[in-house]
Amino acid sequence: MAETTAAWEPVPRSRTFELVLARIEEQILAGNLGVGDRLPPERELVELLGVSRAAVREALRVLEAQGVLRARVGTGPASGSVIAAMPSEGLTQLLRLHMALANFPLADVVEARATLERSSARLAAERATEDDLARIHAPLARMDEAGLPREEFNDCDTDFHVAIAEAGGNRLMADMTIAVRNAVRHTLLTAFHKISDWEAVAARLRAEHHAIHDAIVERDAERAGNLVEAHIRGFHRDIVRAVLETEEAGRP
Repeated sequence: MAETTAAWEPVPRSRTFELVLARIEEQILAGNLGVGDRLPPERELVELLGVSRAAVREALRVLEAQGVLRARVGTGPASGSVIAAMPSEGLTQLLRLHMALANFPLADVVEARATLERSSARLAAERATEDDLARIHAPLARMDEAGLPREEFNDCDTDFHVAIAEAGGNRLMADMTIAVRNAVRHTLLTAFHKISDWEAVAARLRAEHHAIHDAIVERDAERAGNLVEAHIRGFHRDIVRAVLETEEAGRP
């Protein structure tokens, strides 16, 4: 780790632990701290930042909960708080919770999904391996089964879209796809359960999914992207929005 004592400036005492977080984040963003580097000990951070030990401990707890830090128990150079490589699950969880709490309009989410997954489908058509194609096809085979419960159908639908994103080979796009899809899971499942002619809708979704799969298998990036975008926009326009608007209209 680079010698950066001069960069650890004391912070104002209002909302102290949040300001401690900000100082640590500054060190990471500046490149002074990277994966595997150890933070200064608590006592040293207290002196460097001019704050209480309680504020430092609270900031470290937050970073540990976010997956940014990993605590190593013991004494010596290997102990203390170490910068960790955030796993994909941590990123998707943060994005999912942020989306849920931010209460974005459904139209904004649909626009983001359509744009993101169009690019993912194009990349999948160009890069997918045989194993990737098998993972994309597996949930389709499950959805083709008669009598599949709607919740399981929805989970397979999610697996299909996530497999396409992962086949594209862009980890960030895949993580964002997982987060967005999980954030709208409840909305989609609510719509699924309120659809009166479920078999007709399920048949439409199966057909659209298979067309997307075929375009990826045939390495037709343009068609794969177009089909995914049309699928997402059409499903929300013709089915989800219609169901939710009908529900809203029926409320007193």
